[in-house]
Amino acid sequence: MHLNPYGADAVNLAADLANRRPTGVEELADRCRVAGLTLEHAVGPEDLARTLSAVDAWERVVDAAPGSERAGRLNRMLAEASAHPRLIDHAGSGWHLHYRDEHQPLGAVLFSLFAVGTALHLAGRGMDRLGRCTVAECTVIFADTSRTGRRRYCSQRCANRDAVRRHRARGAPARL
Repeated sequence: MHLNPYGADAVNLAADLANRRPTGVEELADRCRVAGLTLEHAVGPEDLARTLSAVDAWERVVDAAPGSERAGRLNRMLAEASAHPRLIDHAGSGWHLHYRDEHQPLGAVLFSLFAVGTALHLAGRGMDRLGRCTVAECTVIFADTSRTGRRRYCSQRCANRDAVRRHRARGAPARL
């Protein structure tokens, strides 16, 4: 997958893995392939462990207040993933930028993708463009890639559910 500029693809993959954590190596590999990621090496148990650690760190960024708290947490991720950008043409897929060292295992690749992609997403779209669904009983994470930047729900289903709840709370008569 050409993640230039890493942004939306990386944060959407991070959100997908955070909302439904992979339980095995094959599931992780399959979900990364479905997301368009080229797997350069066999995926092993250490990749799953590192990925889950990366998702934990990323969720702390999501749950931080937008602004300096979120930036501080993300900067710690970026420091841990630190590598200079480089032009890569792996698997004959064309030249593109990678923000990580070459020949890294999948877990390290995902950590870098999440850190750099989230930084580019937030810097380009706004520090408040990550969140959890507004519906109290829903904890789903989303990356706001909408044009207006006003997304509050993980899905239209949750938005509709909340609208019905607000309507009923106002005591409006029910339609027959």
